[in-house]
Amino acid sequence: MQLRYNYRVYPTPAQQEALARAFGCARVVFNDGLRLRQQLQEAGEKYVSDADLSKLVITQAKGTPERAWLGEVSAVVLQQALADLNTAYRNFFTSITGKRKGRKVAPPRFRSRKDNRQAIRFTKNSRFTVLDNGCLRLPKDRRRAGALVVGPAVRAVVRDGG
Repeated sequence: MQLRYNYRVYPTPAQQEALARAFGCARVVFNDGLRLRQQLQEAGEKYVSDADLSKLVITQAKGTPERAWLGEVSAVVLQQALADLNTAYRNFFTSITGKRKGRKVAPPRFRSRKDNRQAIRFTKNSRFTVLDNGCLRLPKDRRRAGALVVGPAVRAVVRDGG
């Protein structure tokens, strides 16, 4: 059982921009990982490991001029996006083999820029801090994002269309 807390934050315009950048980078990493896995599957190659996928889609991509902007957000956000992709694939494979109870799960789909619900996750060791005044300071962002109380080990920031 996982415990989850929902909080509403009110970021400033600069913080909204930083969060939007993080949402976009997580979406791009997820889509790049999905595209790479699909291309390898179509070519008949074996399933690429999670570590190799992380090297290709995050580490090596940051070194290219086209994806250098991935370095502007916390690496934890990018790694969690790949973890979400791996979970989606794991759920799909256990579903089609019959190990997963319930209805069949579809294969992972590309994340859309136009989808109003976007999410990023921060783990406990991602160097976010909750300040004395109850504000949250996110990694790679020296400004506060809004009031939040200390809770579970993984923090999720979700933009739900508002």
